[in-house]
Amino acid sequence: MKAAVFYGPKQPLVIEDVEIDKPLDREVLLRTVASGVCHSDLHFVDGYYSFPAPAVLGHEAAGIVEAVGKAVDYVKPGDHVICCLSVFCGYCDDCMSGHPNRCTNRAATQRRKGEKPRLSFKGQPLRQFADLSTYAEKMLVHENALVKIGNDMPLDRAALIGCGVTTGVGAVLNTARIEPGSTVAVFGCGGVGLAAIQGARIAGARMIIAVDQFESKLALARRLGATHTVDSSHTDAVKAIRELASPSQTSDRAGAGRGANGGVDYAFEAVGIKKLAEDCFECIKPGGTATIIGMIPVGQKVELEGSKFLTERKIQGTNMGSNRFRIDMLRYIDFYQQGRLNLDDMITRRGKLEDVNEAFRAMKAGEVARTVLMFE
Repeated sequence: MKAAVFYGPKQPLVIEDVEIDKPLDREVLLRTVASGVCHSDLHFVDGYYSFPAPAVLGHEAAGIVEAVGKAVDYVKPGDHVICCLSVFCGYCDDCMSGHPNRCTNRAATQRRKGEKPRLSFKGQPLRQFADLSTYAEKMLVHENALVKIGNDMPLDRAALIGCGVTTGVGAVLNTARIEPGSTVAVFGCGGVGLAAIQGARIAGARMIIAVDQFESKLALARRLGATHTVDSSHTDAVKAIRELASPSQTSDRAGAGRGANGGVDYAFEAVGIKKLAEDCFECIKPGGTATIIGMIPVGQKVELEGSKFLTERKIQGTNMGSNRFRIDMLRYIDFYQQGRLNLDDMITRRGKLEDVNEAFRAMKAGEVARTVLMFE
């Protein structure tokens, strides 16, 4: 099968003919139909996070089951599925306490030392990224990396739910748990940020401020639910957010107790930049919550003014939208089919596997919200 092979940071992925094994007892062989190109992969390509090479990247996909191991009864050949990097063992403390996205025993879902690798190239093992490796014509994964969906759900839209949508919407609904009537700011209007904006709209936020440096992305944010936008290429975003959320810009009742400088109830950083994480905290009101979704490069530290914690401001992280993906992803499909979650407009471009490097370039240039690679 063809796959895009990662040979190391700051190098383009190379399309190669690689080998994929047959499924063992609890494994599932999939035919990839669609794979989103996510900013998280770019972190590894650019070297901000490390991953052993050679490997096959990609972690946001949907496909069709081709074969299953003898112990698999959750899916069968022909089923449509979404893959999720939150593969879970099902019995560690985090899984048992309702946090499978934080599973501490992923090794139980992987092949053991000495077993044949799932992926190989010219007789040598290929690393499987996020236990998925979606930049390939086929995938071989543990059954606990899948959610079965109806055949009426378009698989290119379903692929977005595999990571970006689940991460962004989940950060709002599951991690931050915003209340109806809240005021919200979202830093970054890529796929995850746009999903967070839609999550805030679904949750009933009354003010949703989108922040980005590209007008085309801000325009899309407005279409997907942002009530206000801030172009951070020439505007102090924190100052602008405080002014928008100040009592003078809201009803007297809504602004009561907000303070002269204003501030939002909830803010989300969806890029992975230290300065934006600090701005995310700076723009919340006393008692507000800042949630960092983006992957800040390893080794970088976020600096905050200590006295601000006396005002009960909070900052927190999130992992894949605190998901229980076999529950959440089906809910997001319902939202889509009900017209409450817009996935169609989140796909800026479609391409083929060979277009993966161009998709990374377009992402860095701010030209796309999401590129989806189509395999058929």
